[in-house]
Amino acid sequence: LLALYRPGPLQSGMVRDFVESKNGRKKINYLHPSLEKILKSTYGIILYQEQVMGIASELADFSMSEADILRGAISKKKRGVLSKQKSKFIEGAKNKGIDEKISLKIFKLVNHFAEYGFNKSHSAAYAMISYQTAYLKANFPVLTKN
Repeated sequence: LLALYRPGPLQSGMVRDFVESKNGRKKINYLHPSLEKILKSTYGIILYQEQVMGIASELADFSMSEADILRGAISKKKRGVLSKQKSKFIEGAKNKGIDEKISLKIFKLVNHFAEYGFNKSHSAAYAMISYQTAYLKANFPVLTKN
């Protein structure tokens, strides 16, 4: 949840979609069956940078090194690199039997959500710090008093 509690995801509507899907009020629609195993834990939302890499690897046969180039191009808005990566993604997906219209939609989705993507290990580390801080505040208030 910490990965969602940031300005980009809050303003983009991702949080609403996540909550609606998690609570069964919104049906999760995977554009391709292969996306389910990558996005199931986040209710169909691309939340983590690692998911972007997983999608590129699974659907377009990118190596993890190539997928990291895609992730970096999206997050740093490198248009020239991104254009090459898009062509490579579409071609790789085509080679795996994925319709071009579907692969274009998936790439657009990846490109949109990856702007707000967060590193999963950072999210886990922040969660640990938040939990520990809350525990100390609840159980040892004198230590956290200003």
